[in-house]
Amino acid sequence: MVKKFNYSQMLIYIFLVLVSIIALFPVIYILLSSFKSNQEIMVGGVRLLPEKWQVGNYARAWKLANFSRYTFNSLYMCFFIVIGCICTATVEGYVFSRGVGRFSKFVYSLVMASLFISIGTLSLFPQMGIIRALKLNGTLWGVILVHVFGLNVTQVFLSTSFFNQIPREIDEAARIDGCGFFRIFISVIAPLTKPLIATIGLISFRTAWSDYLMPYVFTISRPQNFPLVVGVINLKSSGEAASSWDLALAGISISLIPMLIVYLFLNRFFISGLTEGALKG
Repeated sequence: MVKKFNYSQMLIYIFLVLVSIIALFPVIYILLSSFKSNQEIMVGGVRLLPEKWQVGNYARAWKLANFSRYTFNSLYMCFFIVIGCICTATVEGYVFSRGVGRFSKFVYSLVMASLFISIGTLSLFPQMGIIRALKLNGTLWGVILVHVFGLNVTQVFLSTSFFNQIPREIDEAARIDGCGFFRIFISVIAPLTKPLIATIGLISFRTAWSDYLMPYVFTISRPQNFPLVVGVINLKSSGEAASSWDLALAGISISLIPMLIVYLFLNRFFISGLTEGALKG
């Protein structure tokens, strides 16, 4: 029996291919243009492949912008932010999911309501005041504390929804064996949260790695503590690289590579965590 051609499915695939091309074109253009000469970038239009591959752009950008130091700063900052966000988001989600009483539901409602409130950069001033009071201005630890203990609503929502999918009978069985509220979380529930941990880790890493304004404001008094993204932006206005788009694009490519690598490794867990955490408990 000949299978009937499905035109609707073909249209869906064509649409998805077009969306993928539009979404990926800027990234592909940046990566390929980072191997072009500055002259070719300025007069070459939107041609993707370079006429002559300039691999030395990366070495020049790395040396000019002190990227070795900035990369270490970014990795150092992101490591503690990811670990901290995983700990705070999972504990908050567990408490909101398993907490008994109206108070926990009321607090959760307030947290979710903050999704509709956007204060943007206005929050930088009070945050900077707290960091100065703790004598952490000029250091990356100020950025780390704000990211970890700030209101990460998306992470809390995913975490709470994920824990709502875990049957409460598991808690009751552990309680019969003598486990307390947090003992149940550490010994019974936590081992089931691999997809959630990967999802929160990837989201927090992406947010921390690509953040520019907060690290720049908090560490402006000590440029040696700049993370990589801030260093890339400064590369465009520094000395020899001020008019060199080839070096700027090489710097941007260097900052993109870690994010792409982390996503490729955690993609399977990330999709699983999103689909499970997005369901209503």
